[in-house]
Order: sequence, then C-alpha cells, then structure tokens
Amino acid sequence: MFQRDYFMRMIGQMTEALGQVLGLRKQMKQEEALLVLDELLDKHFRLSSKLIRSLSDEDLINIMTTNGVVDTDHLQAIAILMKQEGVLHGELGREAECYEMYVRSLRLFVHLSLMGAEPTIVEPGEQINELLELLSAYELPSPAKRLLMEWHEADGRYDLTENMMYELLEAKTISPEEASAIYRRLLGLSDEALAAGGLPREEIRQGMADLESALKA
Repeated sequence: MFQRDYFMRMIGQMTEALGQVLGLRKQMKQEEALLVLDELLDKHFRLSSKLIRSLSDEDLINIMTTNGVVDTDHLQAIAILMKQEGVLHGELGREAECYEMYVRSLRLFVHLSLMGAEPTIVEPGEQINELLELLSAYELPSPAKRLLMEWHEADGRYDLTENMMYELLEAKTISPEEASAIYRRLLGLSDEALAAGGLPREEIRQGMADLESALKA
C-alpha cells in the first residue's frame, strides 16, 4: 500500500511538473523549465540531469534495481524526463544536447520494452516510435542501433531486424558471425511468422549465402 501511494504521489508530482514545463515553454522560458526538470529528478531519484548523462544505461538500470528487481516505473519516469529535456534543448537551439537526451531516452525505452515493463506511465513502444521520428534526421549511434535490432526481433519485425543488422555490419560493430547467428535464429521460426515479419525464408537463406561469400572473400 505504501509503495502504491508513493507511486501515485510521484505520478501526480510528475504530471504537475510537466504541466509547469509546458507553461514555461509557451512563455519561452526554457531555461526555467530545465530547472524544474532538474528539481524533479533530484527530489525523486537524487539524480541530476548532469549525473544521468554521465551514467551508462547499465549503471542507471543497476541504480534502479533492488534485490534483482528493476523498478521499471522509475525508469519510465526518468526516460520521460530525458525526452522532455531533449525537447527543451531543441527549442533553445542546442542540437547536440537535444540529440543526446533523445538518444538516452530512446535507449531506456527500448530497455523497458525488452524487459516487458508494464506501461504504468506511458507505453514504451509508442515512445520509441515518437523518438525515432524525432531522431529521423540523425544517424543513431551503434549501441542504440543494436538495441533497436533486438527490439525489432523481439517484436517480430524481422525485415527491420535485418535492416539494422546490415547497418551494424557496415559500421563493423557486429561481425559476420554474429549476423549469421541472427539468421540461424530466424530460420528456426515458422514460415508464417517470417512472412508476417516481412522476411521470407528464402531471403534469409540468400542473406546467409551473401555473408558466407563475404567471409570467404
């Protein structure tokens, strides 16, 4: 009961703070809005936006883990605030900071989706798609692409899995052997599942043959 009450208070305070941020944005007071987000992070998580930027995804998830259980509600809240910080930086013309916060938010939402987190605050998949749209003009870093490749596969979008896999191959951030392992895993699925995922079995076999030729070259 205490935990539920705490969670509801946090949601209420987040909603109030985000409403305040929206009001400040309309008044063109983005710097003040950034301070509101910092205060919210410090109050509930004792994490400033500066500290968040310095932590890896794994470190942040570890901080939000108690007795092996990840507090996905808090992670969702942090991911939302990161996204809002990105919006504010974008409105201030700080492209690098905007990009960084959008990517951090995207990666956290992908982690949440892969964990099967309940959408208690927002739906991670919807947030991922929104962030991908916001980032559509930019090249994503390889760690984000690797996470997206896993997410596409987990969600049954095998054509997008393959597309991301080839981008990683071109960047030399996964090996042909890793790519072959992905293809072999997909070959274990039914024809119906592969067709629904946009990647028929024959295309997988052709992709594997191309990889083998590349390895021999």
